[in-house]
Amino acid sequence: MTWSGFLAFLLASLILAMVPGVGTAMLLRQSIRGGRRAALATVAGMEVGVAVWAVAAALGLSVLLVASEVAYQALRIGGVAVLLWFGVKALFGKHKDVEPEPPTSGSGFRAGLVVNVANPKLAVFAISFLPQFVEPGAGKWVLVTLAGLWVLVDTLWYLLIIALLTKIVGWLRRATVRTRLERVSGAVLIGLGIKLAVQS
Repeated sequence: MTWSGFLAFLLASLILAMVPGVGTAMLLRQSIRGGRRAALATVAGMEVGVAVWAVAAALGLSVLLVASEVAYQALRIGGVAVLLWFGVKALFGKHKDVEPEPPTSGSGFRAGLVVNVANPKLAVFAISFLPQFVEPGAGKWVLVTLAGLWVLVDTLWYLLIIALLTKIVGWLRRATVRTRLERVSGAVLIGLGIKLAVQS
């Protein structure tokens, strides 16, 4: 890979990380509920999920998912169910005026992991994204290395978001603000779930 190709890959990875989506909505929800600790655990889970699909794509395993209509549809249905579950809980759950008990690090990690592992679009995207920056015939170690860099860039972006959220965490966790933002994040998650459901 040339230096220009390498820089293009890093820039593309950063732009992709910056596009708001499921990860951003989940991170906002977890930050509201549990502060910085819960947010960090959620990012760790999300990035393990990204790494699973990135490495699978680098090794050619994700192609099996795309080739099998049954496997893809099963994962898509699972992804829709996960997004709707988290979204409905956030949107219609009971929001008390007192500060809720913060989620454990384990629950935050699981939430982030499940959201990304159950995302078939992430698998398909990894297949189409990584090979663009590799010359034909390049060894799998090149793709695995790029997969690792993709995860690193994604992680750094979410850490920046956490740093920004930490500055306003006091405001975020006010009862009225917390309730409204959690419902907004719930509506976004439901919307993303419906979008995934209707897309082929």
